[in-house]
Formats: sequence, structure tokens, C-alpha cells
Amino acid sequence: MKILHTSTSDTHGGAARAAYRLHKGLLSINVNSQMLVQEKFSDDKTVYAPKIRLFQGIARSKLTFDALPLKFYPQRARTTFSLQWMPDGVLSEVTRINPDIINLHWINAAFIQIETLAKLKRPLIWTLHDMWEFTGGCHYSLDCDRYKAACGCCPQLVSSQDYDLSRWIWQRKVKAWQDLNLTIVAPSSWLAKSASSSSLFYNLTIEVIPHGLDIQKYRPINKRIAREVLNLPQDKPLVLFGAIQATSDKRKGFHLLQAALVELSKFDWKDKLDIVIFGQEQPRDQAIDLAFKAHYLGYLQDDLSLALTYSAADVMIVPSLQEAFGQTASESLACGTPVVAFNATGLKDIIDHQQNGYLAKPYEAEDLAQGIAWVLENSDRYQNLSHCARKKAEKEFTLEIQAHRYLNLFKDLTSKTHHSTDVL
Repeated sequence: MKILHTSTSDTHGGAARAAYRLHKGLLSINVNSQMLVQEKFSDDKTVYAPKIRLFQGIARSKLTFDALPLKFYPQRARTTFSLQWMPDGVLSEVTRINPDIINLHWINAAFIQIETLAKLKRPLIWTLHDMWEFTGGCHYSLDCDRYKAACGCCPQLVSSQDYDLSRWIWQRKVKAWQDLNLTIVAPSSWLAKSASSSSLFYNLTIEVIPHGLDIQKYRPINKRIAREVLNLPQDKPLVLFGAIQATSDKRKGFHLLQAALVELSKFDWKDKLDIVIFGQEQPRDQAIDLAFKAHYLGYLQDDLSLALTYSAADVMIVPSLQEAFGQTASESLACGTPVVAFNATGLKDIIDHQQNGYLAKPYEAEDLAQGIAWVLENSDRYQNLSHCARKKAEKEFTLEIQAHRYLNLFKDLTSKTHHSTDVL
């Protein structure tokens, strides 16, 4: 049984890292797994991409063309919005590799055209990394639920027209995907529920399989050593926050963390803790007031740097408004660092309230502050939280567990495919 994963990239970005981890996990249990990407950043020979750098440059210019219709919506929100209307060369690559099953992942940035999926003629598993697959173009719907009907009047496009760009994309999906042999995998119960309530996926099989990670790489490292390596202070509790474009993507909830820190500074914690931020450099033009001293670590790509960062911190904050899963939270738990987040979306599956972290009331900055204080204020309780954090990762988020769950799904699909062939 040959499995092919398709992903815009192999290691660049959270969705890509999740897809690549699954690929490696399957290889570790002797599944014939390969990966087809638009841009390759690793030197892994089981990952295929255009060999000539020129082609990768063309791929990037394709994205510019793919986004051109968005010019008609100059007031639109500056969130990711994918049209996927540019032609692609994926079908010939798939034919060459000849897999038995294709596991789709995050295929945006003009990698795979919506209409291509029907041409692949193989059982498809689609691992959701956000909401794009069942919306009219947005990747997170925020307060909008129009994906349950037919999109249109899109708030992210700031559109008042029923037949707008989001309706056009939704209709293309309806037409192209109506006869697909498609199974959906969501990494969280929240995302599975959202997908099942959508007009595109309401009648499909939807499985929940959490993202896995290598818990030998993501493991507790001596806090003193981790801080020494990263040049962080030894004498204060450290509150960690991290995401790509950590302070500029509103969905990541930085504004709520900021409000929570201001709240904390009014009480006994003033001058008693520092903030650590990864995922962006320190702003040069205008300092951000966080009410506490902040240490910026920039972009961390490798597992060791991330494991050191989680281990150096005392508590990880993930204040996102919406998360398909929340890999920074599972990575933090694996390193024995409790996590504080809002009791909403994918993070509810990772954090157990007051067992390995704290789930604050959505989206109350005051309770987020209370959660940070609660985790830090009692050393005996903290040791138990840290112990339970690691145990949760060992029990639910290992690559081996994830890989075996997917392997069972692959086996079910192939047996059904053979059965239907026999019937015909």
C-alpha cells in the first residue's frame, strides 16, 4: 500500500510540519509513504518537489496571479483567503508516483486547483489544518457561519453581495467534489463538528485523529540549562507566547494576552515575571507595551530550539480565537510546560482544565490572567501540572499512536475499494 501526502510545503509553517510529522511517523512503522510538495525545504529523499529552482519561483508567482481577483475587494480583511483557480501540474506527478491512497493536507498558495481533485481517481483522505476546505475561501471563519449554507456576503471580503467571490469558490467546490471518494480527518473535535455542519461535508465520513509529534525530541530539558542556552534570566518565572506573525495575526489573540498581562501587572506579579515571544523579531519601529520585560527569540524552525524554548518557560499561553488543533500547545505539554488557553475550539482537546493547564472563559482577558497566576502561584501544584502535561503527550500525541490510527483508516479504505471493485 503506497500513500502519497500532498502539502504546499514539507516543513514551512504549522500545517506543513504536521503533515511531514505524519509522513515520518508512517515511515517509522514501515508504511510506504511519500510526500509531494510545491516547495521543499528539507533534504528528505521521500519528499518530491520541482527539482529546478526556477519552477519553485514560478510557483510563487502563481500565487500572485491566484490572488488577483481579491483586488476587487480593496476593503477586505488582511487574512489568508485562497481561491485555487490557477492550473497545476499535480496530476502528472501523481500518475508518475502512482499511489494507492492520496492524503491531502494544506494545498493552498496556488498548489492544487480545486478542480484537480476529481481527476486524481483515487481514494482521498483530507487532513484538515484549518477551515478552508469547507468554506468559500477563508481559512478561519471567526464569527461567520455562512459556510453552513452557501457562503456569499462574505464578511472577510467586506462584501454585501450574495454572489461574490466566496460564493463562486463555494460553487466550484460543490461542482468539482460532488462525486469524490473522500474521507475527512480533523485533528480536533471542534473542527470535525464544524466540518460536519458545513454544506460541503455534512454527508461525509469525518474522523478525529490528533496531530502527533516526536516526544523524544519534544521532551523536558533541564530548565536552568535551557535558559542558559537561550540567554534567558534564571531568577524569574517566564511566560511564553509563540506563533508565526505572533503579534500581528489577530486570530492568534495577542491583543488578549496583552490585556491579560496588563491585568497581571496590577497585582503582586509586577516585576516578578518576564515574557518570552517566538515567531517574530522584536519590533524595531515601535515597542509593544506588554507591562513586563519581553525577550524576543525570532523565528524558530528546528525541533531542538523549540524544545529548549518550551522547557525554559514556566507556562505557555495560547490565546487564539480559533485553532484547528494547536501544535504549540501539544509541543509545550510534551516538554512538561503547562498551557493556558481559552476553553474554545481545538485547544479544548489538548488542555485538561487544572490538570495540565488552565482553560479560561472565552474570550475574557481577566480569566486568562487568572489562569497564568493559578499555574504559577503554587510550586507543589506546578510540579503536578508539569508531570501531567508530559503524561498527556505520552498518552495521546505520539507519532506512533497517530500513525497507527491513520494506518487503520488506510486499511479500511483499501478494503472498501477492493470490495466495491469486486461487486462491479
